[in-house]
Amino acid sequence: MEHCTDMLIIGAGFSGLTMAIEARNRGIRDIAILEKAGDIGGTWRENTYPGVACDIPSHLYSMATHLNPDWSRAYAEGPEIQAYLQKVCRDEGLYELCHFNQQFKSAHWDGTRWQVATEDGQRWSARFLISAIGALHLPSIPDIPGTDSFPGPKFHSAEWDHNTEFAGKRIAVLGTGASAVQFVPEIAKTAAHVIIFQRTAPYVLPRPDGPIALWVRRLYRLIPILPRLRRKLNYIVFEYRHRVFRGEERMVNFAMKMWRRGLEKAISDPEERKRLTPDYRIGCKRILSSNDWYPALARKNVSVIPYGATSIKGNQVIASDGSHAQADILIWGTGFRVTDVIERLDITGIDGLTLRDAWANGMQANLGTAIAGFPNFFILLGPHTGLGHNSVVLMIEAQVRHIGRVLDQMKRDGIQAITADAAKQTAFTQEMQDRHSDSVWQAGGCTSWYQDAKGRNTTLWPGTVSEYEKRMARSGLEQYTPAPSQGGDR
Repeated sequence: MEHCTDMLIIGAGFSGLTMAIEARNRGIRDIAILEKAGDIGGTWRENTYPGVACDIPSHLYSMATHLNPDWSRAYAEGPEIQAYLQKVCRDEGLYELCHFNQQFKSAHWDGTRWQVATEDGQRWSARFLISAIGALHLPSIPDIPGTDSFPGPKFHSAEWDHNTEFAGKRIAVLGTGASAVQFVPEIAKTAAHVIIFQRTAPYVLPRPDGPIALWVRRLYRLIPILPRLRRKLNYIVFEYRHRVFRGEERMVNFAMKMWRRGLEKAISDPEERKRLTPDYRIGCKRILSSNDWYPALARKNVSVIPYGATSIKGNQVIASDGSHAQADILIWGTGFRVTDVIERLDITGIDGLTLRDAWANGMQANLGTAIAGFPNFFILLGPHTGLGHNSVVLMIEAQVRHIGRVLDQMKRDGIQAITADAAKQTAFTQEMQDRHSDSVWQAGGCTSWYQDAKGRNTTLWPGTVSEYEKRMARSGLEQYTPAPSQGGDR
């Protein structure tokens, strides 16, 4: 069976829902959203591990068009964010656009439209194709020899096994990323022993979290401008954090002071402090946020092995220095595959150009949003749109406003199809690499998931959100060229 639509959106997380709302507001009514799972939510549907929460303030990590006066905490936990997205979906009538349990298989441009297939054989034809699959959904699990010999439960944090009982068990945690920083304090409360295999120590800063008083939430409902002002204040404060990544001495010293205070308050042993001290500049890897991480590591039933795991023999996990620990349960806290997640999709543009071939030398998209050779195809949170200091929701909103404005201009000028201008895309990509070359992410003494296999940072936006917003607001059809017609099927 084939379905026809004006706009087909792949993914029903923050990006996909925000794009659907923007498109509707621009007068596009024929919209469909393909979602691989049985509900909306993306990251916040997938990640259900204990302690899952956002490291951006709740009022900032929400849509500008749908402010939520009822956030219960300064930093919302995962289930509350998922409930928020579900409410937005209900209020906007977006559920009627969603087609669930539809795993994207392939897409090709036939000269006038996108022809899309799903894994179960459904076929879609769309004038515009939007990738809203996000970056943090494909678990990264290292290939460690002997993993199959481990006799107990083993799973990634994004595929949490809620049937596993942790009380009284020995648990090996591989990785110390953002997810581990959240779930380790929770499982340590009942586990017999938690052993953390740490390849590199993270910088973990405290955050001003806590419940939002009921009277404050009532006030937000009565005076709608107040949550908007809170969002704006959060935005300004977090924009200021970018100075840490620019290496401004005053801000770097302040961040280091906050990190050191949290570490030294919880950890008294000098040797343990040394093991937990990163060997790179702050900001090179993602700066993590937690009030519980260091206190959890101070527990008697929690140990840190400052080396990565290199092999597994039965219930023994062996580190690169030869040390080992026995475990009943194995949890991967090793993050996600980011730099190749979209590249792996089977998408074919003009003259048989595949996305894999277009990105053979690394991900690139003009303004992080459109790719030369792929007409009427837009990516949300594409290359060079990730952030280390602020809310990516702001980046999504800047992108969808830009896309909406471009679609309006196409309609005004009677243009049927456009593709990113190749020269402008090349210039943008070179600009990003030039700006990253001496940045903390490239010259800070670490490797990270921000970098691709060739060591280039193809993930992050190097500037402030304000700079990106202004740039996107100034950009329109001049960033594109008309796509040649190839005489398609319809």
